[in-house]
Amino acid sequence: MIQINIKKTLHTSDGKIDLIVDKTIKNGDFLTLFGKSGSGKTTLLRILAGLETPQSGKIVVDDEVWFNSNKNINIAPQKRGIGFVFQDYALFPNMSVWQNLEFALENKIEKGRIDEILEVMELKNLANMKPEQLSGGQKQRVAVSRALMKKPKILLLDEPLSALDKEMRIKLQDELLLIHKKFQLTSILVSHDISEVFKLSNRVFKISQGEIFEDGTPNKVFANLNLSGKFKVVGEIVSINKADILFVVNILVNNEIVKITALKSEIENLKIGDSVLVSSKAFNPLLTKI
Repeated sequence: MIQINIKKTLHTSDGKIDLIVDKTIKNGDFLTLFGKSGSGKTTLLRILAGLETPQSGKIVVDDEVWFNSNKNINIAPQKRGIGFVFQDYALFPNMSVWQNLEFALENKIEKGRIDEILEVMELKNLANMKPEQLSGGQKQRVAVSRALMKKPKILLLDEPLSALDKEMRIKLQDELLLIHKKFQLTSILVSHDISEVFKLSNRVFKISQGEIFEDGTPNKVFANLNLSGKFKVVGEIVSINKADILFVVNILVNNEIVKITALKSEIENLKIGDSVLVSSKAFNPLLTKI
């Protein structure tokens, strides 16, 4: 369990704001930090990692004090059991994939872990290649692999997939979910992609101007209701066409078009480009604007 109660002043394009967080995160949560740029999302990740220091407060992880301003405790980043994946990969260009992972390995006699991670992340055939020889998706897969080498308690993900094309982003989302479960991690993701939030997260902090003003499941935070349907996907409306007394709504979901028929009353507040949650209830599809 992660207990965070901190305050840090941030200097943003909108002026000075205070990042204030007083939250508890359960072990095994996949939490997304969602909000506009400059709201404090990345700073919160860096504070958890020990790369930035709050003005005041404390951080306690599984009863171990990582930070306490009153007691002058501030555990070094390398002792925090954190894996951090950055948006820009941050790989060593002069090292092979294998060497990048080996560098992050704390106990050099556990080199078998490198093979295990390479296997899970589908990188064994690329082990001897340098970062410049890899695609963006492959580089990000190496960056995630390197973050796992220290057997972290917490995996921090700072918009790791935002620079990738949609097809690769979807594939890596599946892999992130796989490793989150396989290695029993607590994962904290910064993302601006609502479909990504629904796919990966069980909890969302919606942040604005340094304040967490919404905290809940993706359904609660984005759709303002708890849907009971078993089938739920997020997509983007690409067209709305009239067909007799009904309307056909074409929705882009994971690079495929899903067609939903709806009454006029059900699409009155919808337009092309809207993100919608498609769910089912008693076999009838429901559209909820996000």
